[in-house]
Amino acid sequence: MLKNTALLTFSLLFATFLQAQDISSLIAEKSLQTQPQLVEWRRAIHLHPELGNREFNTANLIANYLKSLGLEVQTNIAKTGVVGILKGGKPGPVIALRADMDALPVKERVNIPFASKDSGEFLGQRVPIMHACGHDAHIAMLLGTAKVLTELKKDIAGTIKFIFQPAEEGAPGTETGGANLMVAEGVMDNPSVDVIFGMHIESWIPAGNIQYKSGSFMAAADWFSIKVKGKSSHGSQPWLGVDPISVGAQIVEGLQNIVSRQMDLTKAPVVITVGKFHSGVRNNIIPEECLLDGTIRTLDAGMQTDVHDRIKKTAEKIAEASNAIAEVSFDTKTLVTYNDPKLVSLMTPSLEKAAGKENVSTMNWVTGAEDFSYYGTKAPAFFFYIGGMPRANDPSKAPPHHTPDFMIDDSQLFVGVKTFCQLVIDYPKTIKAK
Repeated sequence: MLKNTALLTFSLLFATFLQAQDISSLIAEKSLQTQPQLVEWRRAIHLHPELGNREFNTANLIANYLKSLGLEVQTNIAKTGVVGILKGGKPGPVIALRADMDALPVKERVNIPFASKDSGEFLGQRVPIMHACGHDAHIAMLLGTAKVLTELKKDIAGTIKFIFQPAEEGAPGTETGGANLMVAEGVMDNPSVDVIFGMHIESWIPAGNIQYKSGSFMAAADWFSIKVKGKSSHGSQPWLGVDPISVGAQIVEGLQNIVSRQMDLTKAPVVITVGKFHSGVRNNIIPEECLLDGTIRTLDAGMQTDVHDRIKKTAEKIAEASNAIAEVSFDTKTLVTYNDPKLVSLMTPSLEKAAGKENVSTMNWVTGAEDFSYYGTKAPAFFFYIGGMPRANDPSKAPPHHTPDFMIDDSQLFVGVKTFCQLVIDYPKTIKAK
């Protein structure tokens, strides 16, 4: 009797193993078959980019395709966002997958047939537009994922939310937008999301490779503004005024001393950058005010608060020493992108299954920022990088994101589709087995 029971148990386990192998093989096959369509989508979107909160044509393309798959489609979320919902053939968790849609006010310099020639309005000016961060590839990979998973609907345990998000690069001017607004408008609810995955293509990682980090991965991004109020005077008589430019220059230096002399950089990196310094109208006039604008990058919530306090104190005290006044304000753009360690541990085998174990590796934290971080306040999240650099190229010479020369190799986009699909298929089994 015991022998028969053991045999039955072995048979069931073996059957389960074969089924898992079969579905992974099917995912690999179907993902590869989407590659021509992925390239077509990506290049069409690249040719006609749209700025944040203005992704009208992009959103229509996405919504129409998701409807053609028979999915439940929601539009106009956080202005131009689109969500497709696929209900699997078996009960299970709600899994969200996210792609961003917006382009940047950058003039493309890459010599490719589908280079952008489009322009749009940004902060009251007509500017050239380019997909200089790979969001066109993200859209294509998530559309391909929707296609493959729809074809595998009977094998899916749970519900899949395909989230196409506007304004990841930030809403223009005083507008609201991006992931924060998507969350505020309930994208993680009805049905409530149990887990969310996202990926970002990178110009310096070999095409098809995946890199990730558990825990704090990408930095929180804060913007700051410091207005220095002095007293105007003739340029030949600075002693009769209070020079806000001189005070502002001292503040810039003081801010760098916060990083190099006051923060424990063995705990986590900190970056303070002054990107704008504006003052004055004429060579021989000391102005009344100067304005400094910059960004802060932190990877620890406690350090983020501490840096804010130190910037405020540094600016105010330096200004006070010269009889000036410094007014400091902060605007949080993103939180720390945090990869839930338990989720990362559970799902790393799925990344390796999809991309090949030899093509998956860990990396250090990144001082770049991602508003994907807001989804992580609602459910465990896992965000990772996928490569888009031609494999023969030197990573140190790869054109950076957000620049006119940014480019990616789109020959391995199917690996992104395969990875998303594998995560969706494996996650319900993984949590069941815990």
